[in-house]
Amino acid sequence: MKSRRCIKIFIWLTWLVLSGYSCSGENDPSSTGELHIFHAGSLAVPFQEIAERFQAEHPGVKVYLEAAGSRTCARKITDLNRPCDVLASADYSVINTLLIPEHASWNIRFASNEMTIAYHQLSRMSDRIDQDNWYRILASPEVTFGRSEPDADPCGYRAVLTLMLAGDYYDREDTVGLLLEKDRRYIRPKETDLLALLEAGAVDYIFLYRSVAEQHHLKYLLLPDQINLKKEEQADYYGTAAVEISGKTPGSKVVKRGAPMVYGVTIPHNSPHPRGALAFVRFLLDEKKGMAIMEKHGQPSVIPAPSDTYEKIPDELKHYALPRIKE
Repeated sequence: MKSRRCIKIFIWLTWLVLSGYSCSGENDPSSTGELHIFHAGSLAVPFQEIAERFQAEHPGVKVYLEAAGSRTCARKITDLNRPCDVLASADYSVINTLLIPEHASWNIRFASNEMTIAYHQLSRMSDRIDQDNWYRILASPEVTFGRSEPDADPCGYRAVLTLMLAGDYYDREDTVGLLLEKDRRYIRPKETDLLALLEAGAVDYIFLYRSVAEQHHLKYLLLPDQINLKKEEQADYYGTAAVEISGKTPGSKVVKRGAPMVYGVTIPHNSPHPRGALAFVRFLLDEKKGMAIMEKHGQPSVIPAPSDTYEKIPDELKHYALPRIKE
């Protein structure tokens, strides 16, 4: 009888240990093994540090970072069916238009940026460039400049929008029209690809986010608030510019209007490790962790910001967003 009771106790303790292990494994993101993060090229520097800090807290996780233009990142999911645990876009609207509702349910806005014109000490006419003459210098036959592909990268269509706004702001639509056709051979898939062109001296100037210029210790020209896509109070004016880019389905087109720069993050439906992904996003949005790193690298927080998808946001993340007030 005693031996039978011992066997029962042993079986019960064994079940308890195994059950406890299973539960902790299910809830502890460190047991997920790996996370695959697709992110905008302009997030490469801060996300590298964020991933390292996250892995230090969760030593069982290996984070794999994959940078590309934000629209290219989204199409890896929609067109190529690539598994993705977290997608972070340089333009939150990429998530809204390309992923929601088929491939994701929610979107949290988390950081901002602004458009600049970056250059180096050997860039032609860099000793003369300023806020009043930059468009004339870029139009000079002696000068070359680069920008990224609008269909692949938000920085690409933001460069076009900046140029269109500049045409109105400086009353020089003719010059801006020339700039949109000039140096098209230097268009690249994402804005960080332009860095190699600039460093090699193939181009004199590139349209680049301020944070990326600062992270790579480049000289850059600040642009007026009316055209740099930074200020929320300029949103109505930014919206007067529009560019046509590729749509959700092959061959389709959508109109993208100017708007203040805001980054967005989501966990796609096809995430292989949703618990680990949730832990990573929570780490990213924490003001003392991920967002402190974002701020350090020149990408200010906009948390909490209104979200059209607030009701779909996981409860653990809801305090990083606000419900949008219906007018």
